[in-house]
Amino acid sequence: MSFDSEAAPASSSRDWYFPSPPFINSTKFPNYPRRFASNPYFPADPKRPSSFSRVSCRDSTAPSRQVSSSRSAPPQTPVNHAGVRRRVGFARRRDQQTRTNGDDVVPASQLDISGAIPGEKVSASKKLLEFSGQSFKVRLRWKMAITVAILITAFSSLLYQNFSLHNEVDELQEQISILRLRLRAHNLSDTIDVINSSAEDSYNIPIKSLKRLALIVSLTLLSTPIFILKYIDYVSRSRSLENVSEEVSLNKQLAYRVDLFLSVHPYAKPLALLLATLLLICLGGLSLFGVKDDSLAECLWLSWTHVADSGNHANSEEIGERLVSVSISFGGMLIFAMMLGLVSDAISEKFDSLRKGKSEVVEQNHTLILGWSDKLGSLLNQIAIANESLGGGIVVVMAEQDKEEMELDIAKMEFDFKGTSVICRSGSPLILADLKKVSVSKARAIIVLAEDGNADQSDARALRTVLSLTGVKEGLRGHIVVELSDLDNEVLVKLVGGDLIETVVAHDVIGRLMIQCARQPGLAQIWEDILGFENCEFYIKRWPQLDGMSFEDVLISFPDAIPCGVKVASLGGKIILNPDDSYVLQEGDEVLVIAEDDDTYAPAALPMVKEASFIHITRPARKPQKILLCGWRRDIDDMIVVLDAFLAPGSELWMFNDVPEKEREKKLIDGGLDTNRLVNISLVNREGNAVIRRHLESLPLESFDSILILADESVEDSAIQADSRSLATLLLIRDIQAKRLPMITQVDSGSFSQGSWMGEMQQASDKSVIISEILDPRTKNLLSMSKISDYVLSNELVSMALAMVAEDRQINDVLEELFAEEGNEMHIRQADLYLREGEELSFYEIILRARQRREIVIGYRLANAERAVINPTAKSDRQRWSAKDVFVVIAEKE
Repeated sequence: MSFDSEAAPASSSRDWYFPSPPFINSTKFPNYPRRFASNPYFPADPKRPSSFSRVSCRDSTAPSRQVSSSRSAPPQTPVNHAGVRRRVGFARRRDQQTRTNGDDVVPASQLDISGAIPGEKVSASKKLLEFSGQSFKVRLRWKMAITVAILITAFSSLLYQNFSLHNEVDELQEQISILRLRLRAHNLSDTIDVINSSAEDSYNIPIKSLKRLALIVSLTLLSTPIFILKYIDYVSRSRSLENVSEEVSLNKQLAYRVDLFLSVHPYAKPLALLLATLLLICLGGLSLFGVKDDSLAECLWLSWTHVADSGNHANSEEIGERLVSVSISFGGMLIFAMMLGLVSDAISEKFDSLRKGKSEVVEQNHTLILGWSDKLGSLLNQIAIANESLGGGIVVVMAEQDKEEMELDIAKMEFDFKGTSVICRSGSPLILADLKKVSVSKARAIIVLAEDGNADQSDARALRTVLSLTGVKEGLRGHIVVELSDLDNEVLVKLVGGDLIETVVAHDVIGRLMIQCARQPGLAQIWEDILGFENCEFYIKRWPQLDGMSFEDVLISFPDAIPCGVKVASLGGKIILNPDDSYVLQEGDEVLVIAEDDDTYAPAALPMVKEASFIHITRPARKPQKILLCGWRRDIDDMIVVLDAFLAPGSELWMFNDVPEKEREKKLIDGGLDTNRLVNISLVNREGNAVIRRHLESLPLESFDSILILADESVEDSAIQADSRSLATLLLIRDIQAKRLPMITQVDSGSFSQGSWMGEMQQASDKSVIISEILDPRTKNLLSMSKISDYVLSNELVSMALAMVAEDRQINDVLEELFAEEGNEMHIRQADLYLREGEELSFYEIILRARQRREIVIGYRLANAERAVINPTAKSDRQRWSAKDVFVVIAEKE
């Protein structure tokens, strides 16, 4: 039978797969050389067997093709009809692509049997291998999935057959028992029992069906996630094989959504764990309901016991019940392991949050300090002293430092907090979330500390902090005290903060205080006592019983305080220092006093005071002074303006520092100082290093009335280095002065022996006043023991001022006036202005004599005492005074 005759009937039914002869021989395609020879058989090879396979076309009318005789054909084996057609079909399609894709026509003689160009055999084979490898992986995964499904189905069928046989045995036994009951039935009651038992049997049949359904449902629900995951993986891989253009595969998108849900929602993990627990209990209960005779409620409870206690399944007897119980117990162990992990992570996260200072502060009426600087220790000490009368308070410190480091630094501070608790939190005052974390809206006072370093950058950060504070939606209960480094930035900060802002310009306060101390030696110690909370300080309070009383009578109405001014209600709460004696207190007025604490004073009945006799003494006119400034500060231009207002005409101000003169003039002009407008002083510039002796020796140090040693701008960032430089300058100046001044041979008892370097320096200190700016409180002890210089403890005094303004913002107006060029200020007066030598007077009488000059006496210092006494006790007691004693008064600036 010919090959063509066999293929004829099949061609009519499979023409949809292979092209028909007319299509192959269509005129659309050019006539190429035939691939196969006209002979239907291959040439014979003498070394091979003579069995050949014929290659036939689809139709007998189509021209036959033979393999070219130039190629050596491999041994051919008979192939089936479909296989031959399939090979011919692929070759035809590739011939078509080869002919139509390119512009140049490739002859058919250059194509191999597969239809590919010989030069492209390697790439085509690689693509075929890659495609076949991917197809093999997909088939392998599906085989695994089908294998798992078959195993689950087989296992389920085995369980089902086991339970079915068991149920059939039970049914047979029940039927036997029923038959026995019927045989024993001899009366009507037995017949009724049989009927009831039959009804029970008919009732148990649907329950058993329900148990089987429950078992099948539980197994189906368990296997469903596996099929879903396999389907997702199959869809993702099929899209990648089909080169479907998509950004991310389906399984990655699903994994991303799950990860996003667990990350964004804070309670996602506990909810997922709870859902998994409930699902395990429900599926386990259904499975137990299918293998046990108990009710569904009992099976759910038994499933929970298996989840909670992994050893509770030991009482199971039958094989099905044991398999289900072990599975539930295994899932319960996984659930509790995840639960322990979540609980452990939550506890660790909470402790880590507490350690790093991320937890919220739930406080009210606390003092909030924003920032960290060298002034923090003194500030905390002053606030602790102020809160001592209240039994302590709460201070919250928030800075951009680690909480543990802040707590360690505070623990090293050598002072007693007196019941005040300090809470540290790590955060930025520029972030509203961090401000809310420290209950900023409920604080009674907020202190913004200046950063160490560049003044402009520090003030810019303070400005941004004020903007953040004013942006708190809940509003602020307390006021804001801002420490600034440059006086020029004060206006801008007050403009932004409005009525909530109180500013303390550190450099300006210290500069003015140093000028006052240079003019009046001993004033630094008095300011140290008044600004701090350790001794006496300013308080403002209303006393209704004083309404209608003149200020002269108010002065002697407080046995434990000294009135200094009045807060006038009719002037909008303006504080008037040292008012006229004729001023009468009105309703709503408050009295400004100097007292030890706000609860230690109260008005009393007027004492019997002898009328003070007026002592007329003409004050000598102010004399020109010669002052030396050693060092350079960024606000030295403001100090020069203040000195020009305080000093007498014809005074000289020598400026000695290592800043070149041309650059010095430029800095003064940039600071806003016009030297041509100076009225009372003239500037003398000298260039040199203040710690080099030969540079200092070029100055007439013995001729200066006052010398101010400033913390130089180049080293002010380091308190220890700045103080070391100031001490070195002080010792060099005193030694040069001692060598140039004549020695006094007689030395007072108790002083240093003659010829000692300390004795020489003390002698030089009697001729001129030296005021040193000290940053570190520990340096104060060295200067106190040497007694060769007065000092201004700048950081500590600024901290005291910040603490006072934080406790009562009204005190800032008082301090601003006492440090200003105009108005009232502190003075040290000689006793001969108010009394005669050896006269016995009470302190009340001295107060009244000082009122004749419109001055308020707040304290005194005896001739043989080292420190002044502010707000003395027993003001009515008389004592003998000396002309060498001095009194501390508040008076108009001269």
